[in-house]
Amino acid sequence: MRPDIHPEYHEVLFHDTNADVYFVIGSTLQSTITREYEGKTYPYISLDISSASHPFYTGEQRQTSNEGRVASFNKRFARFGRKKAD
Repeated sequence: MRPDIHPEYHEVLFHDTNADVYFVIGSTLQSTITREYEGKTYPYISLDISSASHPFYTGEQRQTSNEGRVASFNKRFARFGRKKAD
């Protein structure tokens, strides 16, 4: 590897504020804020969503109203009408 072209790789404390979960992961992100976690000080980055709170990883499904979507679609495109087959 060529010297002096790669960013510094170090451990960073990530905080998922939605699930209130902390992760210590190696990263090249820089932060001016530091926090102490388990007796060690890390650069701190807050997250809105991570694998701890994302529905894909947690298995939570959000139900949507399909009837409302169908009614909205029919209302929007009703003016075109259906052509009758002869």
